[in-house]
Amino acid sequence: MQQKINEITKKALEEISKTQDKQQLILVNSKYLGKNGELSTLMRGLKDVSSEERPKIGAILNEARDTILNSVKQQEDSIENKILEEQIKNEFVDITTPVKPLKQGTMHPIEIVQRDLINYFIEQGFTVQDGKEIESDYYCFEALNVPKDHPARDAQDTFYFDAERLLRVHTSATQIRTMENNTPPIKMISTGRVYRVDEVDATHSPMFSQFEILVVDKNVTMSDLNGTLEKLAKHLFGEKAKIRLRPSYFPFTEPSVEVDATCTHCGGKGCSVCKQTGFIELLGAGMVHPNVLRNCNINPDEYTGFAAGLGLDRIAMIKYGIDDMRELYDGDINLLKQFK
Repeated sequence: MQQKINEITKKALEEISKTQDKQQLILVNSKYLGKNGELSTLMRGLKDVSSEERPKIGAILNEARDTILNSVKQQEDSIENKILEEQIKNEFVDITTPVKPLKQGTMHPIEIVQRDLINYFIEQGFTVQDGKEIESDYYCFEALNVPKDHPARDAQDTFYFDAERLLRVHTSATQIRTMENNTPPIKMISTGRVYRVDEVDATHSPMFSQFEILVVDKNVTMSDLNGTLEKLAKHLFGEKAKIRLRPSYFPFTEPSVEVDATCTHCGGKGCSVCKQTGFIELLGAGMVHPNVLRNCNINPDEYTGFAAGLGLDRIAMIKYGIDDMRELYDGDINLLKQFK
């Protein structure tokens, strides 16, 4: 049997060395080492060898199998190297050939507005505070002077995971966490996505981006709020922009105001966009309610503050003349490529 093993091994090595194709190499390997291969057949016949000869013949068979396997591996590596060399030879690239310029992406208009506002307020000495998109009922409502039975919840309903966890309806929850963990003076901004149960139309979406401003210190007044928002309007829409304040109601501010800015379409002269008023609605604001300060362990007899919140989607629409909010989320390249 030893002579037979040597003959098979020699024949296998000769065939392997002559094989120059990977598929053919697989067939040669199967011919000798496959289930019904010549060497495999001898291995199955090992049971018929005498017990004295069996260990010796078994060792020779194993050595022959390893020899063939190593030869197959070496030949496979040789074939692959030749293929690679041929590819390198045929796939020559002339690096001096001019190439077409790559198309560069553009920033989304909401991202442009958000970055601009963040940079503007950082220059004014404000800090940027990040918050959670999944919040607790306490930080979204109760700490903001909106108890569970308050009717204002109907206008700011959102998506609940359970009785206490929900997608935030505003970034004001970040203001509460900041006031809890810091002693005034506080000058902060927060921004991010918020969620409401709204129907999708030209001016509403169940998800939009919000930007909020908070200042808490001694002797903060409505005049400070007015001056801050007037400078903000001029930064967004130009030095000729003006603002006006209208009385409003928010549970977390007292007094509360709606803030309008000079219409960007007509410059305040009156047009169909501003309904001939010369102003368009910009944001909501007010003085921080004393109850909110108390909930954050800040003494309202010693400190006061103001807060303002605006929708980045709305600012982008006003700034860039976009009529339908849905266009901001459609992913229309023709719209997006206009912004650099």
